[in-house]
Amino acid sequence: MWFQKEFNLQAKPRGFHLITDEIISLLPELNKLTMGLAHIHLQHTSAALTLNENADPSVRVDFERYFNRLAPENEHYYTHTYEGPDDMPAHIKSSLLGASLTLPITNGRLNLGTWQGIYLCEPRDSGGSRRVVVTLQGE
Repeated sequence: MWFQKEFNLQAKPRGFHLITDEIISLLPELNKLTMGLAHIHLQHTSAALTLNENADPSVRVDFERYFNRLAPENEHYYTHTYEGPDDMPAHIKSSLLGASLTLPITNGRLNLGTWQGIYLCEPRDSGGSRRVVVTLQGE
């Protein structure tokens, strides 16, 4: 079975956000698969997806702090500046983290580790809703 669906995530403020439940709620089709893969792709160049700690929210705070130091705003060497001071750092963060995840499906559920969750990295002050394409394959 192959299935593909596009949807918008709810707009989030700047930061790292646990979006596992939001993704799952938009994919009732997962229940049809006993084994397979879910490919989750974010259709943006200024945001990212990653898989990490789902229990302690301080991890997401630390991620935000670290990535803001790694790709700071208002650097004098940036030439892509016409979309605001948070845009070029957002592109860098997106490239470092990536825009896609491929996750296993087992018995109708994403087969994540006990402490794993899907993060949206929203590096823009006003990023808006983010468009996602999910492709499911399996049996």
